[in-house]
Amino acid sequence: MAKILVVDDEIGIRELLQEILYEQGHAVELAENVAQARNARLNGRPDLVLLDIWMPDADGVSLLKEWSSQGLLDMPVVMMSGHATLDTAVEATRIGAADFLEKPITLTKLLTTVQQVLQRPVVVRTPNSPTPTYKPVTPVSVAAPATTGVARPAQPSVPGGVPVSPVEDVARQGFLGNITLDQPLREARDEFERVYFEYHLQKENYSMTRVSEKTGLERTHLYRKLRQLGIDSSRKRNA
Repeated sequence: MAKILVVDDEIGIRELLQEILYEQGHAVELAENVAQARNARLNGRPDLVLLDIWMPDADGVSLLKEWSSQGLLDMPVVMMSGHATLDTAVEATRIGAADFLEKPITLTKLLTTVQQVLQRPVVVRTPNSPTPTYKPVTPVSVAAPATTGVARPAQPSVPGGVPVSPVEDVARQGFLGNITLDQPLREARDEFERVYFEYHLQKENYSMTRVSEKTGLERTHLYRKLRQLGIDSSRKRNA
């Protein structure tokens, strides 16, 4: 899973790209202008940026140049535009863009480009350095939880007394709750998401505003996701 920042002033494009990339297992952050993109980059480096060229407050090429000059271009950036010229694409590549997507962006082209770019070594552009350096792609690691005074539940074990982690236990059983893991990833993910959203809908008494806040999804994307999963969001909990 990668953390991807999508920067585009058109809400329809932002939400469409978010939905597609989310379905592929990526974490997606959205920005509608250069100012929001700049803040998102400073608050935490994404693994990939999809950056529109033409936006109201400033153009994407200028932001790309700014990141390069400040030593912040240590993640791949894919430029997007429906009106850019060849010269613009060449300039963006010279500054440090990893690739270019021409709008309208096809599903196949988007997924292929994202996959290829994420697998490449990252070209790190440093200020006043004409020669870029390369940072190898490393898998995302999960930090071990800090030790606290809270007692942890006992770990399950296999015969012989060897402790088994919860993840290993799930793998051995082949089930996550009532969800069988012996099925294609997309189907297993759909089942998990169905349980996840049903839980939050019932917990929040089908208030879409609160469910949106709890799940971190914009309401438009939330409604689309519920329709896709076949969940009736209009039901009300009985008093």
